[in-house]
Amino acid sequence: MTLKVSEIFLSIQGEGTRAGRLCAFVRLAGCNLRCQWCDTQYAWTGGDTMSIDDVLARVSAFDCPLVEVTGGEPLTQPGTPRLLGALAEAGYETLLETNGSIDISKLDQRVVRIVDFKCPSSGQSEHNLWTNASLLTDRDEVKFVVADRGDYNFACRAVREHELVRRCSVTFSAVHGRLAASELAEWIVAKRLPVRLGVQLHRIIWPDRERGV
Repeated sequence: MTLKVSEIFLSIQGEGTRAGRLCAFVRLAGCNLRCQWCDTQYAWTGGDTMSIDDVLARVSAFDCPLVEVTGGEPLTQPGTPRLLGALAEAGYETLLETNGSIDISKLDQRVVRIVDFKCPSSGQSEHNLWTNASLLTDRDEVKFVVADRGDYNFACRAVREHELVRRCSVTFSAVHGRLAASELAEWIVAKRLPVRLGVQLHRIIWPDRERGV
């Protein structure tokens, strides 16, 4: 089985509960959504055809125990569940970042699922598959990327209605160039909201680079 791969690289994890850790990234090509503020539009199309064994070999060369499969949207490719299972079987701490629009119920239970539910400013919030929320456990994570107060209110309602804080770690991140992290932080503090503030470490470390290292 083959996959369309946009890039494979070693960097610092910039987001979520593992921010700051060395991480190998497998970015798959293709996406079913078109978020207005997407920062990886280059991964929407194209990509090199690689076998799962080829991907594992590339990842192995990094000698890094933490691996994230991201996109684009990884789950648009039929081979992604098999790749995730192969990474977990090889002993990697395996993360999947997914946009929340595709069913995650059939994935290997060893995989940490990071679900990026979409807020209204993305233009794609109607595609959120909220049944995914009931599948999350304390090993998983949810992320909301917030561009304005409307997005913030939307995310707060979703956290409450789907009991997300009880289920897993929840991160609110500001859209780069649209909302200051300091303003989002003030909203979180004012509401005493039990979520994590995401600040995208890779943008702080490498502010002039589109893709980090």
